[in-house]
Amino acid sequence: MTLQSRIAAARRVVVKIGSAQLIDPATGAARADRFAAIAADIASLRQGGAKVVLVSSGAVAMGRARLGLAMSRTLTLEEKQAAAAAGQSVLISAWDQAFSAHGFIAAQALLTPGDTEARRRWLNARNTLQALLGLGAVPVVNENDTVATDELRFGDNDRLAARVGQLIGAQLLIILSDVDGLYDRPPDMAGAKHLAEIDTITPDIEAMAGPALATGAGTGGMASKLAAARIAAAAGCAVVIARGDEGRPVRALEQGARCSWFTPAGTPESARRAWIRGLLAGDGALQLDAGAVAAVKAGRSLLPPGVTQVHGAFERGAAVRLLDPGGDGFAIGLAGYDDREARAIAGKKSAEIEAVLGYRRGAVLVHADDLVLDAAGARRAGDRDDA
Repeated sequence: MTLQSRIAAARRVVVKIGSAQLIDPATGAARADRFAAIAADIASLRQGGAKVVLVSSGAVAMGRARLGLAMSRTLTLEEKQAAAAAGQSVLISAWDQAFSAHGFIAAQALLTPGDTEARRRWLNARNTLQALLGLGAVPVVNENDTVATDELRFGDNDRLAARVGQLIGAQLLIILSDVDGLYDRPPDMAGAKHLAEIDTITPDIEAMAGPALATGAGTGGMASKLAAARIAAAAGCAVVIARGDEGRPVRALEQGARCSWFTPAGTPESARRAWIRGLLAGDGALQLDAGAVAAVKAGRSLLPPGVTQVHGAFERGAAVRLLDPGGDGFAIGLAGYDDREARAIAGKKSAEIEAVLGYRRGAVLVHADDLVLDAAGARRAGDRDDA
């Protein structure tokens, strides 16, 4: 399969671009030509049927210029947070202007590590990104540097992009850099060999990346890109590292530009189901009627009318067991409502949820994408509480 066909086959794509490819290193000003080029590439991907999320650096560099913080000096944590606050509006405005030429809007989404690791916040973040994609916007994701600390932050947008790929079930992550992929030694050294395709990220491969960097407008270096590739590939998402500092880089890839391709382990669906299957469900369980059991086994979401009993205590986003009418477990899923809410809407029509709760988070108790059929069925931390 050619690289062009691989890109065309991806239905959900994350594009990551760093500060060095977007910002004038001397002044911190936005390079309008680069914003326009990436926007044109994203428009082309969308025209091909893909849903695209953009992970973009640049806020801190742009904020430096606005606050008079020299590009050459190292910022304190507080100064970096202040620069991010001053630069985020400029960054999203630049993307919105670039996208408007193609008839779609930019929607800012700021994330911290907790948003992609705590189950409830993970679910909230995923649902927001899914809603934005469904409404035709391009989510523009960046780390929330204004509130993040050195102890709790992604540290670079390469890793953030990999986590976003996990959130949306992406098939492809395109990391745009100032190099055209991975080399077995620094690319400016004599005899450096380019690696076009990497099936497994071994310790030897990682050693080729060298140490993480923090120079100029950006941070990370090849080490952070390999860390991101490992995260994404484990989630079933292929990764491309390519040049992004000139021309239209995605179009160049489709035309045969050199890059490094990292092969995923399985698919996003298989990786996600393996993750859910490995979760402990604790005491939380939903008992279903026969019709709901048949619907879930046929691959459909679990709706409130099919739930006859709610067992135990659980939070929204927690793993719960699904039980058949006889009380035998047959599936594990992520709860879209907590146990209190689930008890209130069990047996009710989906249209009644808002009237019962005073709000509505969705029509389903467990989405089909968050369900895994499990013959063991009762994977749990302890005995079930039937209270």
